[in-house]
Amino acid sequence: MFTKKQIDHFESLETPFYFYDLELLKNTLQQIKKAAPSNYHIHYALKANAHPTLLEIIRNAGLGADCVSGNEVKRAIECNFKNTDIAFAGVGKSDKEINFALDHSIFCFNVESIHELKVIDQLAKNRSTKANIALRINPNVDAHTHKYITTGLEENKFGINPYEFDSVLEVLKTLENLNFTGLHFHIGSQIQDLNPFKNLCSRANEINKWFIQKGYLLPHINLGGGLGIDYQQPEKQAIANFEDYFGIFKQFLELHPSQQIHFELGRSVIAPCGSLISRVLYIKNGINTNFAILDAGMTELIRPALYQAYHKIENISQLTSPNTTKYDVVGPICESSDCFGKAVEMPVTERGNLIAIRSAGAYGEVMSNHYNLRDQVQSVFM
Repeated sequence: MFTKKQIDHFESLETPFYFYDLELLKNTLQQIKKAAPSNYHIHYALKANAHPTLLEIIRNAGLGADCVSGNEVKRAIECNFKNTDIAFAGVGKSDKEINFALDHSIFCFNVESIHELKVIDQLAKNRSTKANIALRINPNVDAHTHKYITTGLEENKFGINPYEFDSVLEVLKTLENLNFTGLHFHIGSQIQDLNPFKNLCSRANEINKWFIQKGYLLPHINLGGGLGIDYQQPEKQAIANFEDYFGIFKQFLELHPSQQIHFELGRSVIAPCGSLISRVLYIKNGINTNFAILDAGMTELIRPALYQAYHKIENISQLTSPNTTKYDVVGPICESSDCFGKAVEMPVTERGNLIAIRSAGAYGEVMSNHYNLRDQVQSVFM
């Protein structure tokens, strides 16, 4: 819930903009550190939100960085994350990106194919160095989430399949510029039912034991991220249940005592603390549908158009009004998909009212674009 002080401040600002509740972010990070055992290493996924102001707070809380592009690696280094705390994943790393990461001696490359192993080995050889690599494994665990954010099934483009393991080990024996240091798993995003994580533990246990039997007791196992948040009722649980999440791994993960356990959390860290604040431009009433047309659109928050994602929408200028009406809340972009929500019940809404689209701290500002030559969205921190 927004305070009167915050809303009064919003009234004086040009919209649209992203608002970040820094106190909520700090409290979330405290809960993560409290819930995670001391031998759990948490990397923050920069793809969720890479704003330097937020990254400084996250780094100060002791988290590492999980990156999926060369520019994310660069951003992490610029924001003073330790090189030895930076992991670099992604199915299509370019030579330029790999070379940059090699030059900065990052913690690990999470490698997704035999071909990529050979490329990194050659690039490391060219620089007379060695690269730490983990194999990203496709565990064929169904996360039961949206098909566009499921990553752990055999049909997905990510990871190495178990039937390739013998071939991978044969190739690794020939690559002298790679240090094989770990296994990496990631099954998807916005997972609220914890059973898929239990299933992941079972598969990780099996696969880890297979590698140990082959003579590879690997220093670290990365279980990815994917913990979801409550988009429907953001006030009910503003901070995700990290205790239950980590509890699944404490109960069902069976690793060798010498192995480190790594995670890469993004959405659950940053999504609840961010909201897209917009202003109503026009009200367009019809026989069957009323439209509230905002000055923010899919260029600022693409998730509803891309994933049919739900975000709670509030008229924060009319919080005490008893009279409500249903609106299709839409943006100004010249696309019919530019819609944040249909039949959204709000107080009777007028031109100039402020609208908050909640839980937008992850995959919001970071995915904004300039379609229709839109201006870059601004950020506000309190």
